[in-house]
Amino acid sequence: MSVQITQNDAGVLTLSLQRPDKKNALSLAMYNQLTEALQKASRDPSVKVVVLQGSDSCFSSGNDLKDFLKAGELNADHPTVAFLYQLNAFTKPIVAAVAGLAIGIGTTALLHCDLVYAAPGCRFQMPFSQLGLCPEAASSLLLPQLVGYQRAAQYLLLGEAFDTEQAVAMGLVNQQVDSAALLTFAAEKALQLARLPAEAVQQSKALLRGKIKRKADKVIAAELEVFGDLLKSDACQQQLQGFFTKT
Repeated sequence: MSVQITQNDAGVLTLSLQRPDKKNALSLAMYNQLTEALQKASRDPSVKVVVLQGSDSCFSSGNDLKDFLKAGELNADHPTVAFLYQLNAFTKPIVAAVAGLAIGIGTTALLHCDLVYAAPGCRFQMPFSQLGLCPEAASSLLLPQLVGYQRAAQYLLLGEAFDTEQAVAMGLVNQQVDSAALLTFAAEKALQLARLPAEAVQQSKALLRGKIKRKADKVIAAELEVFGDLLKSDACQQQLQGFFTKT
């Protein structure tokens, strides 16, 4: 199993990406695991909070592109697509702990999390255009709302990387935490949330994210339509071939 799933007595469900040999690149199987875990958590009253983390040295290097391309059309049955919609729909708080790489979905998924803590020296990057592709996970909506259009263009059009201090400054990350303490710190914040009245926390999240969530669903669909068309283009295929040659 590439996603380790644990739950404590306080109601904190922890989803740990465990694919160190691939720098926690997300495979189709991992997307299925994450989606199923979130679906079950949404129905289970004993789950109060979800923690999404990698190791204390790597969060995720993004999609496993070779695996991703095997799944065919980007419809509701595609594991990546199902995860994106489930992540946006999730009604309980998500706390993310980020270390090392946070590439592609490793960054855009954080836009759907409620609290994000990161170790020093992380590398956040959304290199979609560099691969001949477009933004995903409603990042074309959520990132400009968070950081403003020009900075979003810097990171989504140019695909420039940014570090933890920049992520904190722009509001993507709540706080920088020492690497050795990161996972424990995130767990403590999740426990703090889990001890609060669950209905109050969930209703508060709904008020905070309700309008954004509805817009994000539509934007995810629009992004996927463009993404699917670009994926078939010669320019994208050339970029992907170059990427696979390097790796």
